[in-house]
Amino acid sequence: MEHRLPEGVQVAGVHCGLKRNPQKPDLTLIVSHRECTAAGVYTQNRVFGAPIGWNRAITPSDRVRAVVINSGNANACTGRRGQEDVRRMAQAVAQLLQCRTEQVLVLSTGIIGQFLPMEKILRGIEQAWRSLGNTVSHVERAARGMMTTDTRPKLASAHFTLDSSQEVLLCGLAKGAGMIAPNMATMLAVLLTNARLDPQQAQRLLQQAVDESFNCLSIDGHTSTSDAVLLLATGEVELEHAQERFAQSLQNLCVELAQQIADDGEGVTHVVQLDVQGCPNRQVARAVAKTVAESVLVKTAVAGADPNWGRIVSAVGYAPVQVPLDRLVLEINGVPIYAQGKPCSFDVQQVAQSMRHQRLVRIRLDFGSGEGQVRFWTTDLTEEYVRFNSQYTT
Repeated sequence: MEHRLPEGVQVAGVHCGLKRNPQKPDLTLIVSHRECTAAGVYTQNRVFGAPIGWNRAITPSDRVRAVVINSGNANACTGRRGQEDVRRMAQAVAQLLQCRTEQVLVLSTGIIGQFLPMEKILRGIEQAWRSLGNTVSHVERAARGMMTTDTRPKLASAHFTLDSSQEVLLCGLAKGAGMIAPNMATMLAVLLTNARLDPQQAQRLLQQAVDESFNCLSIDGHTSTSDAVLLLATGEVELEHAQERFAQSLQNLCVELAQQIADDGEGVTHVVQLDVQGCPNRQVARAVAKTVAESVLVKTAVAGADPNWGRIVSAVGYAPVQVPLDRLVLEINGVPIYAQGKPCSFDVQQVAQSMRHQRLVRIRLDFGSGEGQVRFWTTDLTEEYVRFNSQYTT
C-alpha cells in the first residue's frame, strides 16, 4: 500500500552519527505546515526517559508542529542534562519552523544511561530539515530513522471516503523488536491523520486504540523507559458522522503495526496469537492472556513446535484473576487439546507439524462464563534472542 501523508506534512530520516553504519538513518523529523491536534500514550515504567516527561507536559494539545526522533540512544537515566538535551532538540526544530519550543515533541530510543551527542544531533536536525519531503521513500527513511534492533521498518496506512467525497487519511510509523511488554508495549509510533479532532477526543481515541493493540503485545515482558505512541491530526477533514469509522480505522492501524512489531521480534521464528474468550470481563481475559504470553516455558515450547499444553494450562492457573478452570477449552491451531479438566484425544505429531510449519501459532482459551474476550500477541523465545540480548551493549 502507498503510504500517503496528510497534506502539509513532510518527513525525513537522516544519518547523524548515532549509529555506526552510515547507511542507517538515526534521526527522524516530522513537521506540519499547520498546528496539529496531538495526543500521546506513554510508558508506565516509573523510570522513564527525559523525552517522555517533556511530551507528557505538552499533550494533549492543539498546537503541535513537529516531532523529532533519535534512535541509538534512549536519553534515559541522564538526569538534568538529559532534560536540557530534550529542550535543545525541541528548540532547534522550533527555530527552523519559527514556532515555540513547546510545539515540538521529542522521542528517543536506544541504549539507556548514555548522554546524547548533541553536536551530532543538532547537525542532524539541520540536515533533516533540508531533506524533508512527502514521497514514499521519505516516509520509509523516516521509519528507518526510528529503528534500533529492528530488521525492517514498520509502516501502515488506511483511508476511507466520507459522504462529502472527502478522503480521510491515516499513516503510521513504528519501531520495536525487543524489550516489548504492555503498559505500553516497548516501542515508538507516530500516527498521522488529516481528520479534525479536538485534544480530548484525540486522547480518548488514541488510548482506546492502544489498549486494543500495543497494550495487547508482549515479546519479553520488559516495559521500557521510552515507550510512546503519538497521534497528530492536521484537521483538514471534518469527520461529520464518521467518528466511529475513524475510531475503528485508527484501531486497525495500530493492530497492524503491533503485529509487525511482533513479527520482527529479536530471534523470533513464531508469532503467537492468543484468543482468550468466555471470561467475566475483558480485564480478566487480558490478565490471563498476558500471563500465558509471558510464560518462558510456553514461549520455548512454541519455539520447539512442542504442543506441551500443560504449560499453557498451568500458566492460566497462576494468572492473577479467578476463572472457572472446570470449563476451560484449549485449542492449538484449531485442534481441541484440553477440555473440562482433562486432555482431548489428538494427534500430537500432527499438531507439532502445524506449529513447526506455520509462522503464526494460534492458541484459543475459552472459559465459557461470560462475554469478556481479548486478542493478544506474543512470540516464541529462541536461542538467537538470548544470544542477541546477552551482547546488546558490548
